Amino acid sequence: MIVVTGATGQLGTLVVEGLINQVPVEQIAVVVRDPAKAARFGELGVEVRVADYDAPETLADAFRAGEKVLLVSGSEVGRRVPQHKAVIDAAKNAGVALLAYTSILGGPAADFELAREHQITERYLIDSGLPYTLLRNGWYHENYTRDLAGAVAAGAFTTSTEPGSRVASAARADFAAAAVAVLTTEGHENREYELSGDEAWTFEEFAAETARVRGTDFPVNRISGEELRGILVGQGIPDPIAAILVGVDEAISRGLLAERSGDLAALIGRPTTPVAEAIAQGLKA
Repeated sequence: MIVVTGATGQLGTLVVEGLINQVPVEQIAVVVRDPAKAARFGELGVEVRVADYDAPETLADAFRAGEKVLLVSGSEVGRRVPQHKAVIDAAKNAGVALLAYTSILGGPAADFELAREHQITERYLIDSGLPYTLLRNGWYHENYTRDLAGAVAAGAFTTSTEPGSRVASAARADFAAAAVAVLTTEGHENREYELSGDEAWTFEEFAAETARVRGTDFPVNRISGEELRGILVGQGIPDPIAAILVGVDEAISRGLLAERSGDLAALIGRPTTPVAEAIAQGLKA
């Protein structure tokens, strides 16, 4: 049995859909907080198990001996360490065969705040003695394309990165396909994969491609980190989260999200989705 936690989130949903296309549906289970959100999976024959990262007692029956588990990292920054530890403890107690975890590109070398909880989780998982796979996901294309039309309407691509900074992003579906590959094939125990796109693009290149597709000017508007933080807070983002996002721009400026190991393309057996394709889809949406 293959078990996916956080299966109704954006990444988890894609993983489950990919598994349904790869293995018999009766070999798939999902662990979710709200079973209503997983109803469509249940209707297809996927086993739905209800548990909550924040309630360790509910995880006691979430896993079975010999299962392969994907721990999709929690979305609540600041709460993820105890959440992840609860899942790892439950998986260990159950005797699962493998626990794969969606971490962050660079692992221990990622010295920015967004990476901190991932690093703690990685160490806890390794120390647990469970067979593990670390899926160190890089940045998603969708981080920039999900509201691309709004950015175009605002007249510029606003960033606090340094000129020439590069990002080796990939589509969320690419990262989901990598997780599916690890869960459905053998030989991934105690491995770390640095997952990123085949192409490392600059923000100038991103803006130029957007302008080409739109047929309108779309410049890069560079501002300071403090200015960006103020804008994000003004949009309703809590200040601690805004500070973390500014920290990501600083990490990009230092090249920490530009690494290209080739691991992602190797796992999925094809080139990663070009950013130009994601831009075109984002503008259509």
